[in-house]
Amino acid sequence: MTVWSVRRRPGRTLGLLLLVILSFLVLRRLDWRNLILSRLRHRQTGLQAKGQNFVLEDSPFWIFGGSVHYFRVPKEYWRDRLLKMKACGLNTLTTYVPWNLHEPERGKFDFSGNLDLEAFVLMAAEIGLWVILRPGPYICSEIDLGGLPSWLLRDSGMRLRTTYKGFTEAVDLYFDHLMSRVVPLQYKHGGPIIAVQVENEYGSYNKDPAYMPYIKNALEDRGIVELLLTSDNKDGLPKGVVDGVLATINLQSQHELQLLSTFLLSVQGVQPKMVMEYWTGWFDSWGGPHNILDSSEVLKTVSAIIDAGSSINLYMFHGGTNFGFINGAMHFHEYKSDAGDYTAKYMELREFFGSISGAPLPPLPDLHPKTAYEAVRPTFYLSLWDALMYLEEPVNSERPVNMENLPVNNGNGQSFGYILYETTIASSGVLSGLVCDRGQVFVNTVSVGFLDYKRKHIVIPLIQGYSTLRILVENRGRVNYGDNIDDQRKGLIGNIYLNDSPLKKFRIYSLDLKKSFFQRFSADKWSLIPEVPTFPAFFLGALSVDLSPSDTFMKLEGWEKGVVFINGQNLGRYWNIGPQETLYLPGAWLDTGINQVIVFEEKMAGPDIQFTETPHLGRNQYIN
Repeated sequence: MTVWSVRRRPGRTLGLLLLVILSFLVLRRLDWRNLILSRLRHRQTGLQAKGQNFVLEDSPFWIFGGSVHYFRVPKEYWRDRLLKMKACGLNTLTTYVPWNLHEPERGKFDFSGNLDLEAFVLMAAEIGLWVILRPGPYICSEIDLGGLPSWLLRDSGMRLRTTYKGFTEAVDLYFDHLMSRVVPLQYKHGGPIIAVQVENEYGSYNKDPAYMPYIKNALEDRGIVELLLTSDNKDGLPKGVVDGVLATINLQSQHELQLLSTFLLSVQGVQPKMVMEYWTGWFDSWGGPHNILDSSEVLKTVSAIIDAGSSINLYMFHGGTNFGFINGAMHFHEYKSDAGDYTAKYMELREFFGSISGAPLPPLPDLHPKTAYEAVRPTFYLSLWDALMYLEEPVNSERPVNMENLPVNNGNGQSFGYILYETTIASSGVLSGLVCDRGQVFVNTVSVGFLDYKRKHIVIPLIQGYSTLRILVENRGRVNYGDNIDDQRKGLIGNIYLNDSPLKKFRIYSLDLKKSFFQRFSADKWSLIPEVPTFPAFFLGALSVDLSPSDTFMKLEGWEKGVVFINGQNLGRYWNIGPQETLYLPGAWLDTGINQVIVFEEKMAGPDIQFTETPHLGRNQYIN
């Protein structure tokens, strides 16, 4: 065989090299996302409702969806969770967008790191998943105040989820920013977003008939062109229907399916059926059992939904974790399967969706390794009372100020954590007042009891001379569902009384426990743990990781109630009333070498902090 060869002249080679370099420099300046998506600009019709079917570009389309919330999963694990969704036979990702996390201060937006919505949506597209976006502004989602920013409550007349001017002005500003990011990600612009939900379960709230049309217009006016949906449960569905928007339903039992489907047929005629939330489990509450739904029951209900000709979204596919203080009222750290491990539900659903997919499913991704690290014995300690001198100057006020109205965080108040009130008293008696949510009462540094929703009175024992009365109030999460979300201010609400006389002249400390809070405690501020520590207190230890960090679960046996921080990351609350006994610690948040562990404990410290390879979520209770 004759082989032809061409001898290149040095000038031609150099020219080719320069062309390659120039091309690289030009492409570096391009928006790679737009470059890739430009190939898809021929898309025209998108997802549509035609008769009883969904169609995508005029082809029949079934939505087999699953919910994963990017803000509840470490960014390093997004790909793993989405690959597992694809491997389960699902074709659509649904996710909420939490306003309170994206706009922590009015006009200050955060879409970085774990809040990088665009990166999450584009990753779903890369993996081969369509996206249904649920941008709120209210999202429920078992998150603090249903995802609404707490700074809205600085307005004493605020009426959330209505066309009250103070609310709509804030929504308009937020949507101006958010939709500028979302619009390019829509299907008709070459992105994966095929539908957008209008608010969330508004039929159960239904305080303003003008509100849902306002939200619909707010989306459309900012360039949302994909199919619009609403989502309501059985109680809200009759009042949640909006003209020009496809209604979908939320349920847990197949027995509700026929009833809800019949209602939808009566109000919107022949339209595709969609169960936007099939609840694959349930949240847990402090002091209760760990709620689970049997995998066989899940499979029966999913099969019944599909057999009824309905599309479906599994809520949740992977719940992730309520890290930090983001939980709504009564809903805490564990939000389903923390570490992304396979469960019986997953395997049975994978087999089911695989049987109807018409194509082989992708292989199962490997699980992340788990490690039971050596126990950490804290070495250093700082009592809360000693820590106060290192904090910013307290707010001085004639009367108590609730958390949201504190003049902190650039005039946005305090969203999460604890707040400490101090004043001077000269007598004993009965202390009374409204505390939201849980206030530990101290005379000087001695704890004398608690005030909360149930205990609104406490006896202050005999004292000699002037004493410092301290009330450490924990915000345990604002209600995320119900008609009382306007009343979710935290701290001391109104006056606090001693023997029916209002106390005055308060010093108020904001204890938000952010990363910046702990940066004030340099090494010289800590001391060795005394034999009898004074509580509340911070405890400092070190977790040594020799090899590549792995996921683990932290167990605080012997500790009573508090919060854990690893390398500045807030893992969440622990409380010995359960049900949860462990906190999920992602390996992605650990460093090879020494890792800082800080525990804020309110009442009683254990000897050490233990680690295990498996979560302990408490006593199981099967839900019907």
